Amino acid sequence: MDPNIPNHVAIIMDGNGRWAESRGLSRSEGHKAGAEPVRTILKAAHREKIRYLTLYTFSTENWNRSKEEVDNLFTLLAKYIDQETMELLTSGVRLQGTGDLERLPAEALTALRQAEQITSANTDLVLTLALSYGSRAELGQAARHIALKVADRQLDPASVSENTLAAELWTCELPDVDLLIRTGGEIRVSNFLLWQLAYAELYFTDTLWPDFGEADLIAALKEFRTRKRRYGRAG
Repeated sequence: MDPNIPNHVAIIMDGNGRWAESRGLSRSEGHKAGAEPVRTILKAAHREKIRYLTLYTFSTENWNRSKEEVDNLFTLLAKYIDQETMELLTSGVRLQGTGDLERLPAEALTALRQAEQITSANTDLVLTLALSYGSRAELGQAARHIALKVADRQLDPASVSENTLAAELWTCELPDVDLLIRTGGEIRVSNFLLWQLAYAELYFTDTLWPDFGEADLIAALKEFRTRKRRYGRAG
């Protein structure tokens, strides 16, 4: 594996609403505009030999938004997945979801499950949509699963390790994140992949997500290559 190429890139796609408001459009129009960069960045990531791309699509906190906005988001998501599944299949991309997926509306969950099945044999790149996802919720459910195994005497408390917890995460099949990108000018991680970001390089840009393109991704990758990743060791 080339250390100059991040194996796993995660993106907080921020700025759809502000992009729309600055143009006098509805927030739903902003979310619709945010679908195009997903296509662009996925293709660019594929060309750059990135193996895992995880997109923060809908957080546990996003359920607090208006019902209209949430409904529009999931209608858009279902439509996007249906439109893109065959392209993902032919390009070697495997699609999967992570998070509290059972909370998703039926139409969106059905589209996701079908796409997961259709693309399950692909190995070039794994595209993960974090949906109804929050890192604290993820860690909480992992702790509950471990506690139940201990209570049922399936697990010795003395044997519980970092690997034990990691195996219970929604993202247990994903490697740790190498590069986190956040668009939209905010400088925080917003309850996203807190465990998996332990040694990630962080990259923040003022560019709003609908304006984020291939050149922006390349700039982030260029910055990544300048970082010295020591993992706690001396230089």
